[in-house]
Amino acid sequence: MFAEATSASALANRLYRNRENAAPAGGDGSFSQALADAARRLEGDIAAAERQAGDAVRGEGDLQSMVEALSTAELALETAVVMRDRVVQAYQDILRMPV
Repeated sequence: MFAEATSASALANRLYRNRENAAPAGGDGSFSQALADAARRLEGDIAAAERQAGDAVRGEGDLQSMVEALSTAELALETAVVMRDRVVQAYQDILRMPV
């Protein structure tokens, strides 16, 4: 229960910090566009963490930068998992509604 509350809190904090980027210039601001943008950011965070980890293994990178990149990627992945869980829960709630 505490981990779920913490994840929800982290999600809310991340969304609040990124509210300026919610509707990109030239975009339609739709929900699907927001999800696509979030997926691209997640992919970028994970790729950056992989690059930093590879540099650290080769002795070319900074350990602090690697830890920061991995933490960012972990938070992004946890956010994606929480969002997925919420969407699945909403879908299941809709399926249980009486017609």
